[in-house]
Amino acid sequence: MRGFAKRWRRDDQPLLSKVRDRITSSKPLKSRIAEAERKIKIQMNKIDLALSRITERDSYIFRKVVMALQRKDPQQASVYANELSEVRKLGKLVTQANLALQQVTLRLNTVRDLGDAVTVLSPAISVVKNVGSNLSYIIPEAHGEISEINNILGDILIDAGELSGNTYMNTETTNEEANKILSDASTLAEKRMKQLFPEISTPQLRRQTEEIGV
Repeated sequence: MRGFAKRWRRDDQPLLSKVRDRITSSKPLKSRIAEAERKIKIQMNKIDLALSRITERDSYIFRKVVMALQRKDPQQASVYANELSEVRKLGKLVTQANLALQQVTLRLNTVRDLGDAVTVLSPAISVVKNVGSNLSYIIPEAHGEISEINNILGDILIDAGELSGNTYMNTETTNEEANKILSDASTLAEKRMKQLFPEISTPQLRRQTEEIGV
């Protein structure tokens, strides 16, 4: 861990190890963490924009459902209701992605403060990869940008492991932590969805929407 601290500060004191060339040729770890955080925040901003579009679409279709039910046209209401359901699935997906990336940035801050890179970055990489695969068809450019973030985090992880001597990663613990981050984000996304997207309020409309499966 002492070597890691030297690498973190990027001082001029030589390291008597095989990673000396790697240290002098690459950016200091602290700036690479900051770069990863910056790129993640860019993705979060894009997710916010996508969620705004989804919210607008939801509002539009929701009004169509209500008007169809008020006209006593359950067939048309059912068509709109199915579309509304798909839109809300996307809303939950992007909300969960945003919340998961928030947790990743919090953990990156922990790395910057404590230097516990191997423990923190392993599950973070899994989470970012999961987010990228989910977002790729909503935000087309997300796949390449998320891959770039994962490459940065992966390189940091390798360097940190070599310099600290902690090259062992407990896969089971890593997966558990990554799954917990995603699970917590999913639970919170459900709550956010209820706040963002309205429910049909009157008892009559509620009964009708339940009948058509909204």
